[in-house]
Order: sequence, then C-alpha cells, then structure tokens
Amino acid sequence: MDNTVCFVFSLPHFSVRVMFLITSFIVIQNTQLCCLAFKTKHFNLSTAAPHWATAGATWYGAPDGFGSDGGSCGYGTSVSQAPFTSLVFGASPSLYKSGTECGACYLIKCTKKMHPACSGKPVRVVITDFCPGCTSGSAHFDLSGTAFGGMAIPGHDGKLRDAGVLNIRYARVACDYSGKNIVFHVDQGSNPSYFAAVIQYEEGDGDLAGVDLMQSSSSSSSSAADGWMKMQQSWGAVWMLNPGFELQPPFSIRLTSKLSGQTLVAKDVIPTGWQPGATYRSLVNFL
Repeated sequence: MDNTVCFVFSLPHFSVRVMFLITSFIVIQNTQLCCLAFKTKHFNLSTAAPHWATAGATWYGAPDGFGSDGGSCGYGTSVSQAPFTSLVFGASPSLYKSGTECGACYLIKCTKKMHPACSGKPVRVVITDFCPGCTSGSAHFDLSGTAFGGMAIPGHDGKLRDAGVLNIRYARVACDYSGKNIVFHVDQGSNPSYFAAVIQYEEGDGDLAGVDLMQSSSSSSSSAADGWMKMQQSWGAVWMLNPGFELQPPFSIRLTSKLSGQTLVAKDVIPTGWQPGATYRSLVNFL
C-alpha cells in the first residue's frame, strides 16, 4: 500500500469527508481509526489548463527562418521540418535547465497592449536551443524569426519583428505532433561499446526524466538485474550509455517522461546492424 496515512478521531460523533481512496475504516468503541492509501499523482499537461506568465522575447536568425541550424539540443536540420516547422526557440537558463528541458512545448502570445501588431492568438513553440545571453533568473524566449512573426496580425509580422525586445505571455503545454512517433537519431560517435542518440518528438511532456537501454534478450552481459541499463544525458537531447563492454543489438529503449512520470518502451527500436548517423523510428509515443 503506497503512502499510507492514518488519522485517529476520538470524538464520538465526528464525521470526516475524505477525497482519497479509503482502504480500511475501523470503529473501536467511540474512537474511529481511518487509514487511507493514495498514490502520488504526477502533473499531466495534457489535461491541465494553461498557466500563463510573463516573459521577454527576442528573435534571431533569418526573419522567416528557424533560428540556428539545430541549436544546442542536437535536433539538427529537423527544426525546419514538420512537425517543428521552424516554430522553435532558444530558452533562457531558467527554462533550458542545462538541456533537460529540450523538447518542452509552450504557448506564446502577445496582445495589442504589448504591441499594435500583436494578434493575441497563441503560437505553440518548442525548446530546441539555448540562449546564452539571456538573463539567468527570468524567463526569456529567443524565438526563430518564424515563431516571433507568428504572433503578429497577418501581414504585420515584419512590424512585430521590428519591436526588438517584446513582453509576451507564455504557458507550458503538452506537445502534440499529430500521431508522429518518437525518433532516435544515432550519434556519429557511437560504436559497439558506446551508444548515444538524439531522442525527439516526444508527445505530452516533451522532455525526459530518464532513459534506459536493454540489449538483445539473448545477451547475458548487463549491469542491471532486470536487464535495463540507465543512460545518461550527454548534452541537450542526446542520451548516452558507456557500459564498458560490447553491446548486443537489437536494443529496446525505455523512456520516462518528466512531469507525468509516464513510461513507455520502444521495443527493439535499434536493430541489429545499426549504423552511426542513422535514424530509427519507433512505433510508440506518450499520447
């Protein structure tokens, strides 16, 4: 029984309305002993209402571009392609969190009180880069030119980009890639005894709390009793495993989302004969 809590009420006619799952309720003379068991629930972005806050915003790169080529999360040229579609940004340190928030999604918007060219309509953007010049203690969005202009009234994106630093409203939301499954792009430096990959297109939270790898079921070498070996965040959205022995493919990869705590397994997603630099598409996602 998880997180069991017991309350004792000695008043003979005391009644309690409880919002948790009651597992036992015992009456002993005039004393009521109520034991409650509940499981801690993780935050679910998919069902939560957006919580809006204020941040600063700038833009970089080409006016209708995607900021830098891939950025510090490691997504490469995919940031200009669907489903990112150039709606990306470099995050301030408080949002980037040393790369652990790569892939997190936000709604951003600005109103006419902030600038006459603002439409007030929200735009969904994804963290794909780091903004080293942004203030460390506050939220700041260094947006691609496309994302910044997306907040404007149609035909007024140029005027909005001329604003320089702009105050905006933002809210963390679930990522929704319209059914696209999670992708693993194997790092060029990978070899039989070292494996690293960029992980992208996670729906829901968008970011990851943990990644584990399991070798072929026929392999007897493993550092974990259940066969799962913990991978480490190398940088950005790149996760790596350096076990000290040659790994036996195919590899299954287990992902744990950060806010909701959901876990899923991409079974045998990295095949026998895998190649550094290759991209492998799974059959799973969080939503």
